[in-house]
Amino acid sequence: MDNTISGFSKLSKSEKIDWLLNTYFTDQDSARTLVQQYWNSDDKLQKLHDEFIENTITNYYLPLGVAPNFLINDTLYAIPMAIEESSVVAAASKAAKFWLERGGFKAKVISTEKIGQVHFIYKGDIAKLQAFFKEVKSKLIEDTAFITKNMERRGGGILDIELRNKTEDLTNYYQLHATFETLDAMGANFINSCLEQFAVSFKTEALQFEGFTEDEKNITIVMSILSNYVPECLVRAEVSCDIEDLKSKDIPNPQQFAQKFKQAVSIAEIEPYRAVTHNKGIMNGIDAVVLATGNDFRAVEAGVHAYAAKDGKYSSLTHCSIDNGVFKFWIEIPLALGTVGGLTSLHPLVKFAMEMLQKPNAKDLMQIVAVAGLAQNFGAVKSLTTTGIQEGHMKMHLMNILNQFEATEVEKVKLVEHFKTHTVTHSAVVDAIEALRK
Repeated sequence: MDNTISGFSKLSKSEKIDWLLNTYFTDQDSARTLVQQYWNSDDKLQKLHDEFIENTITNYYLPLGVAPNFLINDTLYAIPMAIEESSVVAAASKAAKFWLERGGFKAKVISTEKIGQVHFIYKGDIAKLQAFFKEVKSKLIEDTAFITKNMERRGGGILDIELRNKTEDLTNYYQLHATFETLDAMGANFINSCLEQFAVSFKTEALQFEGFTEDEKNITIVMSILSNYVPECLVRAEVSCDIEDLKSKDIPNPQQFAQKFKQAVSIAEIEPYRAVTHNKGIMNGIDAVVLATGNDFRAVEAGVHAYAAKDGKYSSLTHCSIDNGVFKFWIEIPLALGTVGGLTSLHPLVKFAMEMLQKPNAKDLMQIVAVAGLAQNFGAVKSLTTTGIQEGHMKMHLMNILNQFEATEVEKVKLVEHFKTHTVTHSAVVDAIEALRK
């Protein structure tokens, strides 16, 4: 059966749905009902969602949760988290409450520099290219004035442009490596517009440069694009306290806990198999806040994981020390985030999340997101080194299993009570449901 279609994007929303249902679904009525159930009843709001991307047919919902009690630089926050995974919000909330009683989180933005590159091929004399770049650099910046004037008025703009020789890695390959300050905007469109103008000016000026031969003037622009690797757009977050102050209901022996916790982090620093899972837990917290605030979590993921491998081996993003009886746990990560532009000014729930966070600027948001990742990791490593990860996780996952088996509200109450004193596993829940129903 040939299921190809031409002109799909030109069809109306209802026509797209009709084609999909007729082509791929046996129970078309149920499928249509499901699609329509997830539409927003407010037509204006639904149209807004439809126009975020192409070929939309319905909405795909994720829960928006809240992790309260985050004390960050002496300001108390309730942090919005959009995520589907059980126990993430609970773990973040628990970690926030734990550190609230021990002075809270400290965070600071180290730098905010972002990067873009024009990638090009040049087959001539390197010395001539260097002389040309020295002559043309100021012209490249001048030619972007119509793009940068508003950003410069706010204090941002182009920081620098470098010529980079990458011919040892790829024959005849060079870069214009540019750095930018985009303030409260994530800045992707601004950076890409500047880069594309650099490329036009660079190629145009090369054709007129008297120092080149005719062949050398023929520079090939391969592409112009920002980089999501932003090792100079850094934020640090940390917690610390005297080891004895770690004592709590589930940490009866703080000295033993601190040592074991530090060992677990040290393992993640040297063992990539552990580091990937360790960092995935950090990203549970980071992605959830990035998504809730309308930022690009895929860009953040790519940049953060590249940073985790910056020293040639994939390693932990968090670190732990014990010095003179003081326990310290910290994270230092690259985060290119925005609080203006994109979905931040379009999506109603993003506006809601931003107001919940007391209308942060980009630096504030960087600190909040880094803290969320650190808290998530603290909660995970604490569980791993004490009770084990499954005890808390499976209890949070219990409701998902019950919903899979369409448990009634009465059954849920009885089974939740039952598993307060029994270990939660998928098979144990199935057995309990079957026994209850008999």
